[in-house]
Amino acid sequence: MNFRIAIIKCFMLYAVFTGRSKRAEFWWFFLFCAILGLMGQVVDTSLGLDSSIGGNGLFTTLIQLATFLPSLAVGARRLHDINRSGWWQLLWIVIFIGWIPLVIWLASASKNENNRFGAEPLD
Repeated sequence: MNFRIAIIKCFMLYAVFTGRSKRAEFWWFFLFCAILGLMGQVVDTSLGLDSSIGGNGLFTTLIQLATFLPSLAVGARRLHDINRSGWWQLLWIVIFIGWIPLVIWLASASKNENNRFGAEPLD
């Protein structure tokens, strides 16, 4: 799966929390969101729209709103691919060190068999 196809697929499955996603799909979309967020901050800063108290500016906020649901959805599908519940994403907010096992799980290889979340993704 390449960058463009991963982005299109994630937006086509905007709020679909069922099924499975391969590592490439998740990490390409993660990279896309990071680049888009950085670009939003640059635009906000150059137009003077950034918040003086450390918050996000208008463009960054709009980008975050547009990518929030698909990010959660692809994260849930990625965790399904390794036979874990999408609810494990709550580790990001529950405890400070919760992100460590989550990143390891998101980066781990797919399970090459059907599991309780569905068949193995083709790409």
